Parts: sequence; structure tokens; C-alpha cells
Amino acid sequence: MDRLAPFTALRAFEAAARHLSFADAAAELNVTPAALSFQIRSLEDHLGAPVFHRRNRAVDLTEIGTALYPEVAEGLTTLNRAWSSARRRVTASNLTITAGPAFTSKWLAPRMFTFAQANPDLELRFSATLRILDFARDEIDVAIRFGMHETPGQFNDVILQEWVTPVMHPDLAKQIEAPDDLLSLPFIYDESMNFLDDWTGWPTWFNAMGMDKTAKPGPQFSQADHATDLALSGGGVLLGRASLCEKALEAGNLVAPFKQSIRLPGQYRLTCPMGMEATPAIQRLRDWLSTELESLHALTATREFLN
Repeated sequence: MDRLAPFTALRAFEAAARHLSFADAAAELNVTPAALSFQIRSLEDHLGAPVFHRRNRAVDLTEIGTALYPEVAEGLTTLNRAWSSARRRVTASNLTITAGPAFTSKWLAPRMFTFAQANPDLELRFSATLRILDFARDEIDVAIRFGMHETPGQFNDVILQEWVTPVMHPDLAKQIEAPDDLLSLPFIYDESMNFLDDWTGWPTWFNAMGMDKTAKPGPQFSQADHATDLALSGGGVLLGRASLCEKALEAGNLVAPFKQSIRLPGQYRLTCPMGMEATPAIQRLRDWLSTELESLHALTATREFLN
């Protein structure tokens, strides 16, 4: 029966093959180059063939090493993921959440203190990024993401259907009586939604309203919260996203003069590794989100949707 090389030898081989340097691999693993070289020799003894060509200042993989490396790397990655998943189940007092910067800034952060107060036993961490994170590698427990598609192989729960409507500062709203009046205002463009299919922003809204109008050029923002901030300051009219504008609309800091709204072809989803959705910490988060979103669902019920 073939004997598997020791784990330390496999780990040393993976690092050295990735770096193509014994010195860099040793530094990563916090061992001496001599110790790492010993582990590589151990692996070669178990395998019965060399995996590296040793040169004066560098190493190269042999044909056997080249064939071995991808499978070893994949195996270690799988092992690390399994270990991280198990650790997250054991350390249930920690909850790490990732969401986009705009949603974190305008929806999650202003409300999260209520969740923290109700769950003092949980240590909360947040990662505000649009980058797709690896749950195991990045030690993320749950993600809140906006998009059109589910994440394959993960638990996906649609928590919100996003929609937009024209919003503006109350002083600007005094000038608006009919949709045509919007053309007298500066237009603000939120380009964060341009990845959505069949979405053109202001032209979509004007077409849905049956208006043969063209929006004027205006400042364009890659981040939705920055566009919302300009609208809050009185800088113009924005097709504001419901989730990001709800608090400001409730407080009267923004005004939505028309009931007509557009459903975006995208939803907010809560995503986590399959099976983790029922863990106590994530279940508490899901229950809290359901309660907190009731006010936004109530606002949605007052709108007249054009699509």
C-alpha cells in the first residue's frame, strides 16, 4: 500500500512549488531553509523520485513535481476550508459579515447597533467590499450581495427586491409638480448598477413613464452611496435606490415626489456556505434582517411600479 508523505512534507512542497524558491517558502512557513529542504527530501523519499531540479540560485519542478503540484495545492486548499468551516462552527461567538460599501454605509451600519445590543455575546466584524470573497480563505461567515444571480453551491436567500425612484433635497422638491419639471434640475448618475441587464438608468425611467425626454449630462458615480450623498446635499435629482434612501426619506432629508418607481433586475441576497444558515449566529442575523426590512417592505407597498 502506498504511504502518503507526512503533512509537513506536503505543505513544504506546496509552498516551495508555488514560490519556486526554498528560501521564500521557508520564510512563509516560518522554518529554516535547511528544515524545509529536509521536508522536501522526505517527500521525495516517500515518492521515490525527485520533485525539484536544484540549481545554484533557484529550483524548478521536475515532470513528476509539475504533475504533483496542482493536486497537492487543491488538497491543502480543501483541507484549510474544511478546518476554517469547522472552526467557525466551534467559535459561534464570532460573526463576520461582508456587504457592499454602499449598503454597509447607508443601510447596515445605521441599524447594526440594534443587533449588537440584542446579541452582546457575538463579536461582530464587517468587511465592506464588492470583491467576491472566499468564505473559508477570508474567514467570512455570511455575505449580503446585490445582483441578478445566485451564488452556485451556496445557501442563497433573497431578502430584498431593490427599486429606484427620483429623489432630491426638499428644497429642490418645491420646484417639482410634474415629471417634466425634473428637466430643470441637475441630474446625478449612479453607475454602480450599469452591470444589470437592460438597465440604462434615467432613460429607463423616462421610457417607463412614456416620456420622450433625454436626461441632461451630470456627475457620474461608481459608488451608489456617493451619488446618494450628493442628492442629500442638494446637488441634483437621483434615481435613488430604496435601500440606500429609506432612512433619508423617512427623516425628510430626501423627497420622492412621484410614486412611480422601477424595480431593478437584481436582488439583495444573504449568502453563506450551505448548512451554515441554521447556525445560531446566522439564524439570529436572518431573523433580525427580516424584522429590520419590514419598514422598507412597507415603503415598497406604497409605490406604483412601472415594470
